[in-house]
Amino acid sequence: MGARSRSASGSRDGDRRIGRRALIVGGAAAAAGAAVLARDELGRLWWRVPGVEKPRTPGEVDYAGARWVAASEANWRRADRPDDFGIDIVVVHVTQGSFASAVKAFQDPGHQAATHYIVGQDGRVTQMIRELDVAYHAGNRDYNERSVGIEHEGFVDRPEDLTDAMYEASARLTAGICARYGIPVDREHIIGHVEVPGTDHTDPGPHWDWDRYLALVRRAATGEPSREPTGGTRV
Repeated sequence: MGARSRSASGSRDGDRRIGRRALIVGGAAAAAGAAVLARDELGRLWWRVPGVEKPRTPGEVDYAGARWVAASEANWRRADRPDDFGIDIVVVHVTQGSFASAVKAFQDPGHQAATHYIVGQDGRVTQMIRELDVAYHAGNRDYNERSVGIEHEGFVDRPEDLTDAMYEASARLTAGICARYGIPVDREHIIGHVEVPGTDHTDPGPHWDWDRYLALVRRAATGEPSREPTGGTRV
């Protein structure tokens, strides 16, 4: 589903910046300034060097309410978002299966796809890929690089699968993502998989209530109490 990582060109930009500053300050000061800039540039790009991995804490989650279950490394690629790729989209998916089957699929290296999160009908949230990494979920390289993907347990043709607990848990999750990256809470930035260019998917389907979902995200973002019933009541 995902393409391979694009090459880094930041070092060439850094060389140009260093050259311009050297012309301005001149002499020994130029050499000192160039050394500082080069060091900063290397510090920003060191993780891109082949064979070097940025330190990670095993089991660490980006959303406090999530449980960590790692996806297969074949279904995502290492990145340093938002420093290398800005994040400005949340993509809403529906699993077309059970919660357990989605977890199993994302742990399968042959599946070649996974989202960052899965939200169950009971409101539980599992994170399988760190937000700083690129998940192969959207079927479009650009959208993969700039988005966080959230799966929701159920089937697109079964409105009863879209429970109150799921809507509320997902809205809290999305509100947190939007707050972290300054993403506007609107339909240009919170989209369905069906809206990704080039995709052949139809999720989250005709029964996904976008007005309700965005209202819940906005309430979660402002800390207002939810006006929706809780406890997993089906809609």
